[in-house]
Amino acid sequence: MYRDGALVAEDFPASEVGERLAADDHAVIWLDICGPREDDLKLLAEELGMHELALEDVVQQAQRAKLDRYDTHLFLNTYMVRLDAAGGLTDVEVSAFVKPRALVTVRYNDRFDIRELLARWDESAELAPHGVAFLLYGLLDTLIDGHFTAVQQLDSTLEQVQGVMFKGGATNRDEVQRRIFTARRNLVRLRQVTLPMREVVNSLMRPTMHTVDPQMLPYYQDLYDHVLRVIEWSDSLRDLNTTMLETNLMLQNNQLNLIVKKVTGWASIIAVPTAVTGFFGQNLAFPWRHTSAEFVISLVVTFGLAISLYLVFRKKTWI
Repeated sequence: MYRDGALVAEDFPASEVGERLAADDHAVIWLDICGPREDDLKLLAEELGMHELALEDVVQQAQRAKLDRYDTHLFLNTYMVRLDAAGGLTDVEVSAFVKPRALVTVRYNDRFDIRELLARWDESAELAPHGVAFLLYGLLDTLIDGHFTAVQQLDSTLEQVQGVMFKGGATNRDEVQRRIFTARRNLVRLRQVTLPMREVVNSLMRPTMHTVDPQMLPYYQDLYDHVLRVIEWSDSLRDLNTTMLETNLMLQNNQLNLIVKKVTGWASIIAVPTAVTGFFGQNLAFPWRHTSAEFVISLVVTFGLAISLYLVFRKKTWI
């Protein structure tokens, strides 16, 4: 519990939230729930008067990032994202109930480290007198910075893929293909998470929401700018990813054309002795069944034509 920006109480029972808010008009309370149970939802409904539809959204996970407005509070649903060691994008759903003097965060597991949020609040302690607007700003800033870090890492990943794309080799091409598709999947998921955040932050800045005071408005505008940068950056990376995919397929087609060209060249050379021996009637006969001159002539013609074709194809880099 905060009063005038100062921490005055902590670790008290959640059942006292409503009583403490009613007893102190200057109190602002943050309540964190990890792994919500039925008792927790019942407490939110009784102590803080949360709307049943908002509580239903908490139960039904995998909601899209959004901001819903009810008569007495706002309901925010968003995601923390990060790249794991395998290069895949993992997301953690985080919900929040926003009241004039209370913020309730709901985490479905401890993969969202609450210590990051506490550290962010400590970094901006001078803004604490702004109450819920300050607490909500710290939460959104932590989440959006996670989006920004993820898009930076995806950019670095695509740069690494570009570096190995032209090295050739069947194994290398398969690895490049796999990493391109992985990056594409990550970018699609990141866009699904970040794109709705533009409207979420924009809605919070509206005066009709009565959430952000004029002093905190520049900080929320900075959040909005960060969201736009993440969206624009992810869109450009999606275009780059598509170009890389097309380029990789083009390189594979070029490699296939080179292989076909070389095979065709060698097939042309091999066809020479077949034609010569057929012309001289040597299809089934052995050399000693013919005169020496006939055999020598056929050998000279065969090797002469074969070597000539080889030299011509080699000069044209066809083989």
